[in-house]
Amino acid sequence: MVKIGLQFKATLENVTNVRPEGDDFRWFLKLKCANCGEIPEKWQYINLMDSVPLKGGRGSASMVQKCKLCARDNSIDIMRDTITPYNAEDSERFKTMVQFECRGLEPVDFQPQAGFAAEGAESGTKFPEITLLEKDWTDYDEKASESVGIYEVTHQFIKC
Repeated sequence: MVKIGLQFKATLENVTNVRPEGDDFRWFLKLKCANCGEIPEKWQYINLMDSVPLKGGRGSASMVQKCKLCARDNSIDIMRDTITPYNAEDSERFKTMVQFECRGLEPVDFQPQAGFAAEGAESGTKFPEITLLEKDWTDYDEKASESVGIYEVTHQFIKC
């Protein structure tokens, strides 16, 4: 079992507490089979609501799948306690946002999509349902009378 962290990096303008919202938040990943190296073309998603039992009664995982090439059973699980918001002071630096417990699957790419939320850095204004698919997001904070944004979203994976 390997723990892999997804590190998030962005430039924040007048916002803080960027985070995935809710247990149904979808982490879109490309997953590689650690046994044979197969990487399916399609994006796959996992979320906290999904729990699939592991063979042999060893608990459960967010996703269990059989590799199409080598037929090996692999799994990946979101470690709920490791989900961390990305704050204003983290701007322009990599910060681990979540960790995955991997058994035979390794995330190799991440696609941020819908379901993020943030708050105005000074005003506390809530910004729900942020979509980061375009790697940029902008809005206007009425309370603070200033533009807000999340720019140049990127990521990397690290072993924890």
